Amino acid sequence: MKITKEIVESVANLSRIKLDEAATVKMQTELGAVIDYMEILNSLDTKEIEPMSHIFSLNNVMRDDLIKPSIDRQEILSNAPDHTDETFVVPKTVG
Repeated sequence: MKITKEIVESVANLSRIKLDEAATVKMQTELGAVIDYMEILNSLDTKEIEPMSHIFSLNNVMRDDLIKPSIDRQEILSNAPDHTDETFVVPKTVG
């Protein structure tokens, strides 16, 4: 696929990027090189390769939920400059 000046200008417009003439020509060359490389990859025989969604196998990294005793509320509130019996008191930030 040949990358034309119009394609580069269209992509730049969609990306909200302003390109001068020199940058447009440079992007045309660079995007063309990327497309040419993809054509090389498309020519590889992948019939025996199983399709995958990631290059690494994914494992669930989540830990099991464990019920643990919590820190005492009064102990936490005792360090606050201002608090009620159950919550921190902070300055109003929205008018």
